[in-house]
Order: sequence, then structure tokens, then C-alpha cells
Amino acid sequence: MTAVRRRNPVSDCPLTAALAAVGGKWKMIIIYWLAEEPRHFAGLRQVMPSITQKVLTEQLRELEADDIVRREPTGPAPAPVIYSLTDYGRALMPMIETVRAFGRGHIERFGG
Repeated sequence: MTAVRRRNPVSDCPLTAALAAVGGKWKMIIIYWLAEEPRHFAGLRQVMPSITQKVLTEQLRELEADDIVRREPTGPAPAPVIYSLTDYGRALMPMIETVRAFGRGHIERFGG
């Protein structure tokens, strides 16, 4: 099943385009973990135990459709699939680190 790119809800707005690509509860976390190393689906579930299989599948498909994540089957189904960041996805790392630093400061300032 091929994922369909999500449309930018506000035409020509770079902020909504960015949020459509990486916004939400899980996408930046997925990108963060894949920046460390390519991972199998189960490996992502292991480092993200709160995400459901269904949601992880959906998020990976959307990230793949936006050319942020690469999906590499290791053989014919049901062989494991390895997920990794594309070069385009790696370009997000400075932003991810900035958001992460802001989040750390926000936790320190206001708690949890």
C-alpha cells in the first residue's frame, strides 16, 4: 500500500506545510530515533512503547510519502522491513534538535 502525501491545508504557507509533514505527537520522535540508526518496525516499537502498531504504521507511511523515511524490505513478505531517514529527512535534524532543546527547557521551567 502506497501512502498518499498529505496536502498542505493552507495553500503556500510554509509553516502549515512543515506541520503537515512532521507535526503531531509521533513524527518528530520517529525521526529522532531513526537518526540514531536504521531500525526494524519492532525496533521502533521497542524505543516507543506507547505508540500502537496501527499509529506507527500510519505515521511511517506518511513520512515515507513525504520522502522523509525510506522503507527497505529485507526480502519477500513477511520479511522484516528496515526504516531509515532519507537525505531529505536528515535535513530535519537541526530543527528536531532545536525543538528537543526547547522542550527540555520548557520542562525545566514548567515541569512535566
